[in-house]
Amino acid sequence: MAVINSVRPTNFLRSFKNKASQFALNCIGGKNKSFTVTSDRAINSFDWIGKNLSSAENRLILGASALMSQPFIDAANKDVDDETRRYSICRTVAKILAGTFTGYTIRKLCIKSIDAFTKLPNEIKPEMKFKRLRSCLLPTIKSTAEELAQYKNALGTLMALGVMVFTNFIIDAPLTKWLTNVFTGHTKPKEGVENAKSR
Repeated sequence: MAVINSVRPTNFLRSFKNKASQFALNCIGGKNKSFTVTSDRAINSFDWIGKNLSSAENRLILGASALMSQPFIDAANKDVDDETRRYSICRTVAKILAGTFTGYTIRKLCIKSIDAFTKLPNEIKPEMKFKRLRSCLLPTIKSTAEELAQYKNALGTLMALGVMVFTNFIIDAPLTKWLTNVFTGHTKPKEGVENAKSR
Protein backbone atom coordinates (compact mmCIF):
# COMPACT_ATOMS: atom_id res chain seq x y z
CA MET A 1 0.00 0.00 0.00
CA ALA A 2 2.87 2.33 0.84
CA VAL A 3 4.37 1.68 -2.57
CA ILE A 4 1.10 2.55 -4.36
CA ASN A 5 0.76 5.82 -2.45
CA SER A 6 4.32 6.83 -3.33
CA VAL A 7 3.76 6.17 -7.04
CA ARG A 8 0.39 7.93 -7.41
CA PRO A 9 1.68 11.52 -7.01
CA THR A 10 4.31 10.92 -9.68
CA ASN A 11 1.73 9.53 -12.10
CA PHE A 12 -0.62 12.41 -11.33
CA LEU A 13 2.09 15.02 -11.98
CA ARG A 14 3.14 13.33 -15.21
CA SER A 15 -0.45 13.16 -16.41
CA PHE A 16 -1.06 16.79 -15.46
CA LYS A 17 2.10 17.90 -17.28
CA ASN A 18 1.12 16.01 -20.44
CA LYS A 19 -2.41 17.44 -20.40
CA ALA A 20 -1.13 20.97 -19.79
CA SER A 21 1.36 20.69 -22.66
CA GLN A 22 -1.32 19.36 -25.02
CA PHE A 23 -3.72 22.12 -23.95
CA ALA A 24 -1.10 24.77 -24.74
CA LEU A 25 -0.42 23.25 -28.15
CA ASN A 26 -4.14 23.05 -28.90
CA CYS A 27 -4.59 26.72 -28.01
CA ILE A 28 -1.77 27.77 -30.31
CA GLY A 29 -2.09 25.52 -33.31
CA GLY A 30 -5.37 23.67 -33.08
CA LYS A 31 -6.00 20.13 -31.90
CA ASN A 32 -3.01 17.81 -32.29
CA LYS A 33 -1.11 20.50 -34.20
CA SER A 34 1.97 22.42 -33.21
CA PHE A 35 2.58 26.07 -34.02
CA THR A 36 4.87 26.56 -37.01
CA VAL A 37 5.92 29.62 -38.99
CA THR A 38 5.33 29.02 -42.68
CA SER A 39 5.65 32.53 -44.11
CA ASP A 40 8.92 32.98 -46.02
CA ARG A 41 8.95 36.65 -45.09
CA ALA A 42 8.64 35.88 -41.37
CA ILE A 43 11.30 33.16 -41.57
CA ASN A 44 13.69 35.49 -43.37
CA SER A 45 13.02 38.23 -40.80
CA PHE A 46 13.77 35.91 -37.88
CA ASP A 47 16.87 34.65 -39.66
CA TRP A 48 18.11 38.21 -40.28
CA ILE A 49 17.51 39.22 -36.65
CA GLY A 50 19.38 36.17 -35.36
CA LYS A 51 22.36 36.78 -37.63
CA ASN A 52 22.67 40.56 -37.49
CA LEU A 53 21.60 41.65 -34.01
CA SER A 54 24.17 41.06 -31.30
CA SER A 55 23.49 41.17 -27.57
CA ALA A 56 24.37 44.89 -27.61
CA GLU A 57 21.51 45.70 -29.98
CA ASN A 58 19.22 43.39 -28.01
CA ARG A 59 20.03 45.42 -24.88
CA LEU A 60 18.99 48.60 -26.70
CA ILE A 61 15.69 47.00 -27.69
CA LEU A 62 15.05 45.90 -24.10
CA GLY A 63 15.85 49.39 -22.84
CA ALA A 64 13.51 51.02 -25.36
CA SER A 65 10.64 48.67 -24.50
CA ALA A 66 11.20 49.26 -20.77
CA LEU A 67 11.21 53.02 -21.31
CA MET A 68 7.87 52.79 -23.11
CA SER A 69 6.16 50.83 -20.35
CA GLN A 70 7.63 51.00 -16.84
CA PRO A 71 7.38 54.79 -16.23
CA PHE A 72 3.68 54.65 -17.16
CA ILE A 73 3.13 51.85 -14.65
CA ASP A 74 4.62 54.07 -11.93
CA ALA A 75 2.53 57.01 -13.12
CA ALA A 76 -0.64 54.93 -12.82
CA ASN A 77 0.06 54.00 -9.18
CA LYS A 78 -2.62 55.90 -7.25
CA ASP A 79 -1.69 54.33 -3.90
CA VAL A 80 1.05 56.91 -3.29
CA ASP A 81 1.08 60.70 -3.16
CA ASP A 82 2.06 62.88 -6.12
CA GLU A 83 5.60 63.60 -4.91
CA THR A 84 6.36 59.94 -4.34
CA ARG A 85 4.91 59.05 -7.74
CA ARG A 86 7.01 61.76 -9.40
CA TYR A 87 10.18 60.57 -7.71
CA SER A 88 9.41 56.96 -8.61
CA ILE A 89 8.98 57.84 -12.29
CA CYS A 90 12.25 59.78 -12.33
CA ARG A 91 14.06 56.95 -10.57
CA THR A 92 12.67 54.35 -12.99
CA VAL A 93 13.64 56.38 -16.07
CA ALA A 94 17.11 56.97 -14.61
CA LYS A 95 17.64 53.26 -13.93
CA ILE A 96 16.52 52.29 -17.42
CA LEU A 97 18.75 54.88 -19.12
CA ALA A 98 21.78 54.07 -16.97
CA GLY A 99 21.35 50.32 -17.37
CA THR A 100 20.77 50.55 -21.11
CA PHE A 101 23.74 52.88 -21.67
CA THR A 102 26.09 50.76 -19.58
CA GLY A 103 24.81 47.45 -20.92
CA TYR A 104 25.04 48.50 -24.56
CA THR A 105 28.46 50.16 -24.20
CA ILE A 106 30.08 47.30 -22.30
CA ARG A 107 28.67 44.65 -24.65
CA LYS A 108 29.75 46.59 -27.74
CA LEU A 109 33.26 47.22 -26.41
CA CYS A 110 33.70 43.58 -25.41
CA ILE A 111 32.54 42.32 -28.81
CA LYS A 112 34.93 44.78 -30.50
CA SER A 113 37.76 43.61 -28.23
CA ILE A 114 37.09 39.97 -29.07
CA ASP A 115 36.97 40.88 -32.77
CA ALA A 116 40.42 42.46 -32.48
CA PHE A 117 41.92 39.15 -31.32
CA THR A 118 40.08 36.77 -33.65
CA LYS A 119 41.63 37.93 -36.90
CA LEU A 120 42.24 35.52 -39.73
CA PRO A 121 45.84 35.43 -41.04
CA ASN A 122 44.88 37.37 -44.19
CA GLU A 123 43.26 40.10 -42.05
CA ILE A 124 46.42 40.87 -40.09
CA LYS A 125 48.02 43.95 -41.64
CA PRO A 126 51.71 44.89 -41.28
CA GLU A 127 50.92 48.13 -39.41
CA MET A 128 48.86 46.37 -36.74
CA LYS A 129 50.19 46.21 -33.19
CA PHE A 130 50.32 42.95 -31.20
CA LYS A 131 50.34 40.84 -34.37
CA ARG A 132 51.03 37.63 -32.48
CA LEU A 133 47.94 38.10 -30.33
CA ARG A 134 45.59 39.04 -33.15
CA SER A 135 44.54 35.44 -33.75
CA CYS A 136 44.91 34.04 -30.23
CA LEU A 137 41.13 33.66 -29.74
CA LEU A 138 40.33 32.07 -33.09
CA PRO A 139 38.43 28.78 -32.82
CA THR A 140 40.54 25.69 -33.46
CA ILE A 141 38.02 24.19 -35.88
CA LYS A 142 37.32 25.47 -39.37
CA SER A 143 34.30 27.73 -39.59
CA THR A 144 32.50 29.88 -42.13
CA ALA A 145 32.46 33.67 -41.95
CA GLU A 146 28.93 33.55 -40.54
CA GLU A 147 29.87 31.02 -37.86
CA LEU A 148 32.93 33.07 -36.93
CA ALA A 149 30.79 36.19 -36.53
CA GLN A 150 28.39 34.30 -34.23
CA TYR A 151 31.38 32.99 -32.26
CA LYS A 152 32.72 36.52 -31.77
CA ASN A 153 29.33 37.79 -30.59
CA ALA A 154 28.91 34.90 -28.15
CA LEU A 155 32.43 35.27 -26.74
CA GLY A 156 32.02 39.04 -26.44
CA THR A 157 28.71 38.59 -24.62
CA LEU A 158 30.28 36.18 -22.11
CA MET A 159 33.11 38.62 -21.52
CA ALA A 160 30.60 41.46 -21.04
CA LEU A 161 28.66 39.49 -18.43
CA GLY A 162 31.83 39.15 -16.36
CA VAL A 163 32.68 42.83 -16.74
CA MET A 164 29.17 43.99 -15.83
CA VAL A 165 29.36 42.28 -12.45
CA PHE A 166 31.66 45.16 -11.49
CA THR A 167 30.27 47.96 -13.65
CA ASN A 168 26.83 47.56 -12.05
CA PHE A 169 28.34 48.99 -8.86
CA ILE A 170 31.02 51.24 -10.38
CA ILE A 171 28.95 52.89 -13.14
CA ASP A 172 25.25 51.96 -12.97
CA ALA A 173 24.58 52.96 -9.35
CA PRO A 174 26.30 56.39 -9.43
CA LEU A 175 24.87 57.17 -12.87
CA THR A 176 21.36 56.24 -11.75
CA LYS A 177 21.69 58.49 -8.70
CA TRP A 178 23.00 61.40 -10.77
CA LEU A 179 20.29 61.08 -13.42
CA THR A 180 17.60 60.83 -10.74
CA ASN A 181 18.82 64.09 -9.21
CA VAL A 182 18.83 65.74 -12.63
CA PHE A 183 15.29 64.58 -13.45
CA THR A 184 13.91 65.60 -10.04
CA GLY A 185 15.55 69.03 -10.28
CA HIS A 186 17.99 68.34 -7.43
CA THR A 187 15.11 68.49 -4.99
CA LYS A 188 15.20 66.43 -1.82
CA PRO A 189 12.32 63.95 -1.67
CA LYS A 190 9.65 64.62 0.91
CA GLU A 191 8.63 62.29 3.69
CA GLY A 192 7.31 59.02 2.29
CA VAL A 193 9.49 59.09 -0.81
CA GLU A 194 12.08 56.85 0.83
CA ASN A 195 9.89 53.87 -0.12
CA ALA A 196 10.40 54.69 -3.78
CA LYS A 197 14.17 54.84 -3.30
CA SER A 198 14.32 51.25 -2.15
CA ARG A 199 12.93 49.90 -5.44
